[in-house]
Amino acid sequence: MRLLHTTFMTLSEFIGDSTPEYAILSHTWGEEEVLFLDIINRKGNGKAGYAKLEGCCKKARDDGFEWVWIDTCCINKDSSAELSEAINSMFLWYKSATVCYAYLADISTSEAGLSDSEALRLTQSRWFSRGWTLQELIAPPLVEFYSQEWVDIGTKTSLWLLISQKTGIPKDVLLTGNLSDCNAAAKMSWAASRVTTRSEDMAYCLLGIFDINMPMLYGEGDKAFARLQREIIIQEIDYSIFVWSGLEHQNKMGVLASSPSNFTLPLDLYDFHSSLPDHTSCILDYNDLVVVDPSGQELYKSAKEVVEPPMFTPRGLKMT
Repeated sequence: MRLLHTTFMTLSEFIGDSTPEYAILSHTWGEEEVLFLDIINRKGNGKAGYAKLEGCCKKARDDGFEWVWIDTCCINKDSSAELSEAINSMFLWYKSATVCYAYLADISTSEAGLSDSEALRLTQSRWFSRGWTLQELIAPPLVEFYSQEWVDIGTKTSLWLLISQKTGIPKDVLLTGNLSDCNAAAKMSWAASRVTTRSEDMAYCLLGIFDINMPMLYGEGDKAFARLQREIIIQEIDYSIFVWSGLEHQNKMGVLASSPSNFTLPLDLYDFHSSLPDHTSCILDYNDLVVVDPSGQELYKSAKEVVEPPMFTPRGLKMT
């Protein structure tokens, strides 16, 4: 991975065990971000985004870090191969960081901590609405929130209740980053109200959440999300991926959801661990699937004698 020196503002590459401790930035993109070539050519200080980069480096330096990772300038996005590798590695990079600085550019405060009204305003930040920041919230063991003035707002641990109420993410997931007890539908529901600038990124930003690796094909549009679901079905025996809602005429993917926004059923319906008897895991078995119409009438229930769950074939999804 490529890291930015917090004092000299230069980039260096590290591989494997040679990677030093580093801080990492989580933010939403704004106008005139400082990019890879701006750092290489030493021409970024005239851009609007330079103040954010400089503030992040100062914060990391004050915390004793020599290196920091910032997506805007540490990835050469002109290289499709490098961009694909970075997106597939990003969850691990955030997880491996010593600390993650969540910079909320639209939250202004001059004092550390939050009043009740400021706490409510915190969750209305654009940061909580973006697709990419979902993994940046879950993966790092330590997330520190900062206002646009780089004033300390709190941590993921101290603000867990507020964050959980806003995002629907359970406390244990927020505090431990452990996703093993969460089924596919629950994970999708956390992204249901989030957005990305490019439609493909709504799938790509979830790769780490599902521990999936797949190539980036910008230009494929909504097909990226269908491709992600296929990879999930192949990798996991978890048919909660089919538990989504939406208007039939608006869905072009058949039994696959069109986007995470389809996973908006009440959260307790995704809590299969507590609602299904005799299950030691929250993963939903195909035989437990029930299909209902919008009025709640049962249309289909998987038969207990079903021995072959759905599988992808060259001709499509085979369901017996």
